[in-house]
Amino acid sequence: MTDLPVDQNAAPIEPTPRRKPKPERTEIGGRPLKPSTLMMGHGFDPVLSEGSLKAPIFLTSTFAFPSAADGKRHFEGITGKREGGADGLVYSRFNGPNQEILEDRLAIWDGAEDALTFSSGMTAICVLMMAYVSQGDVIVHSGPLYAASEGFVSKVLSKFGVTYIDFPAGASREELDDVLKRAKCQAGENGGKVAMIYLESPANPTNALVDIEAVKEARDANLKWDCPIAIDNTFLGPLWQRPLDHGADIVAYSLTKYVGGHSDLVAGSIAGAKKWMDPVRALRNTMGGIVDPNTAWMLLRSLETVELRMQRAGENAEKVCECLKAHPKVTGLGYLGHIKDARQQYIFDRHCKGAGSTFSVFLKGGETECFRFLDHLTIAKLAVSLGGTETLASHPASMTHLSVPDERKAALGITDSLVRISIGIEDADDLIADFEQALEHV
Repeated sequence: MTDLPVDQNAAPIEPTPRRKPKPERTEIGGRPLKPSTLMMGHGFDPVLSEGSLKAPIFLTSTFAFPSAADGKRHFEGITGKREGGADGLVYSRFNGPNQEILEDRLAIWDGAEDALTFSSGMTAICVLMMAYVSQGDVIVHSGPLYAASEGFVSKVLSKFGVTYIDFPAGASREELDDVLKRAKCQAGENGGKVAMIYLESPANPTNALVDIEAVKEARDANLKWDCPIAIDNTFLGPLWQRPLDHGADIVAYSLTKYVGGHSDLVAGSIAGAKKWMDPVRALRNTMGGIVDPNTAWMLLRSLETVELRMQRAGENAEKVCECLKAHPKVTGLGYLGHIKDARQQYIFDRHCKGAGSTFSVFLKGGETECFRFLDHLTIAKLAVSLGGTETLASHPASMTHLSVPDERKAALGITDSLVRISIGIEDADDLIADFEQALEHV
């Protein structure tokens, strides 16, 4: 085959727009479109993919540059020599069409400027923390946290000279002031700073809530440098709580849960202002950990129905908990629709739009009784995780939080009598019948 002649004097080829050749409509008649509407096409134009209504799965490791100058410019953005990041697609460790469309849509739900996706929720959390801490720094975090999150701070980051101070989820403004003052002293002694305030609200598995606004007020009053407030919003987001509206800087999710919603993928994300995302993006570029194209595509599918699924699951949970709270073998419920503590109710009223569908139930007895209950469930599946279309039940003390020391579990209320339940979208009456028959064996 004869090579085609090249015109050395030709003007540089203009880069073909990747997936946004025209301004996208985000409002009609001055009325902003809602997230559930934008999930059907935001960030993707069928014209760029042979008219395909849905975004194809882009299975490639690398992307061809329109010109050498484009390649240079993209790498200047990737490496930080130029602000703004890459203007186009470079390499699948950095970015890709499916991942970027997904990130655009995730940012919409939380009202965020930018979002990043990862291969798991824990990858998102670990890379986030590593991007902000240095030797001698202190992380202040709420408790309880998911066991792997708490373990990463206490067991892994501690190897590199990072320490932590924790506080109970429902801490008051005065208690938060005291915690931050102690953290500043500890950081000063170690030659570091308070690098991050990390929250989990509702907490796993107790559903304890953190007053995000009080945390921000305490941060602003006590710390005179940029210290991000990050929060794991997996239990309620993206439908029932928008932490960025209440003072958080970064919101994290296990997308495996409600966003994925079908128990068939593992992924994670963070979202926030670009200034908070850029350091994390730079570390992700180096370490990898970006979600793969197929998983990103599946999440795009799931985002189209996340509102419907979460609403149905929430309605089911309300009905189930109405029955469970009156059962003689149930001693308590960690359900946000039945809060008894005034401080927790005050936080819920200001921060939350719904009670969610994951909760803890406390049974008479301990591990033996909980195991009997779990082993006799027929519709609900005995499995960890949450937020799927099916109802799941597990025993945190012996499963997800087994690695947490016993004294720490006791202090956090993670007892042997606690069962965590994630309600799905089955028929509510069938679920109630299943729980009632299983409780007969307790």
